[in-house]
Amino acid sequence: MKNIDPLENYALTRLQLFVIMTPFAGFFPALWLLYRRQGSPEHKAASRLAVLLALGWLAGHILLEAGAISAESWTLPLLITSSVFTTTYFIVTMGLMVRIWKRQPLWLPGISRVAEEILGKHLS
Repeated sequence: MKNIDPLENYALTRLQLFVIMTPFAGFFPALWLLYRRQGSPEHKAASRLAVLLALGWLAGHILLEAGAISAESWTLPLLITSSVFTTTYFIVTMGLMVRIWKRQPLWLPGISRVAEEILGKHLS
């Protein structure tokens, strides 16, 4: 049986997780939480996942946009791919927010493991 802390505010904890998982803007609170090395293990794992997703989106977006600018004949397909990539990032983060709302663990196959291995060593 889990030990429940009577002084912990679970609504505030869930709200913090929602903020961390906010698309685009959640990167900054997540990075700040990891930088300070504070928070529960659940918050740290969510922050690692949010940072990895945001950095992956940013790298992919920059590469696709740079390719669209430099390529003459591939401009439209690269721009469409960039918009699909951005939409996918948005949908994934919204799906993670739904998982927070349903009180389910935040886990993405493969990506969560990479976040724990890469960012867990360097930022925690």
